[in-house]
Parts: sequence; structure tokens; C-alpha cells
Amino acid sequence: MWNGGVRVIVLDSENRILMVKQQHPEREVWMVPGGQIEEGEDSAAAGIREVREETGLEIEMRGLLWHVEEVGARGQRFVNFHHAETVPAGAGGSDNPKLGADPELGGEAQVLREVKFMSREEVQTVENIYPEWLRDEFWKLLDKGNLEYDAFKKRVDIF
Repeated sequence: MWNGGVRVIVLDSENRILMVKQQHPEREVWMVPGGQIEEGEDSAAAGIREVREETGLEIEMRGLLWHVEEVGARGQRFVNFHHAETVPAGAGGSDNPKLGADPELGGEAQVLREVKFMSREEVQTVENIYPEWLRDEFWKLLDKGNLEYDAFKKRVDIF
């Protein structure tokens, strides 16, 4: 059975990428916000919820960049990587993230340690990052202006 996850690449007005640091048993890892898709959600809705929970920011989805399938020791799962932008301050948004929490985890079990926007140069210096291709592939798409294509199609039950 497939389990679904979502990660959201959020850009601020300076084209910095929103990153969260999570504590894992063996090391700390920087990644874009995201998590599990809950029952009744599509990945875009889950991404909006996860970004709000982890960073307090309101976002506007721009498109689906990647659909990644993982089959291995952890089972079968997919992760949809969406591109989003922060809601402008004039529309009730902000570029100032605040460290949130995972509502499924208790106080001692929280894994989030830090949240901030990082420039391309900062991302290059991070020791542990997930996924590794955030160091280069995303920035190549941004340079080429290829972030506007949205591969996400939502099918409503038609039967």
C-alpha cells in the first residue's frame, strides 16, 4: 500500500527557500516543510496545512514540481513536491516564519528545531539536507523560469 507525503518549496520575495531543521536520531537534517497527507486531503491542501503548522506562514500554491516514489525498506511511499509563495503582507501574510510544532507529537517528542529562509548560497553550505537535489536542481529550474508549470491535476470522482 502506498503512503502519501508532501513537501513544499516556499519562496519569499527575495527568492530564498523556506527550510526547517529536524532532529533525527543520528543527525539534524534541513528540509523544506511538509509531512503526511491526511485522510480526505489532496497533497496541495496537506502542504498548506503542514507549512502553517511548522512555520506559521500562509502560502499560495503555484504548482507541483516533482512526484517522487520511494520503494524500499520503509515500504512504498510517494512525496509530492509543490512550489509555493508566501502570501504578501498586504493580504494578511508574512515573510517571517515562526517555529511551529507537529500536532501528532508530544512536547518531548517534537523534532522541529529551527526555521528560516535560506539563500542559494546558504543551502549550498548545509551539511545534511533532504532531498540532496535541493542544492542544485531546484535552483536550475528557478534560473530557467520553469516553476510555473503545474503538473498537478485533481480528478473529482466522476462515477
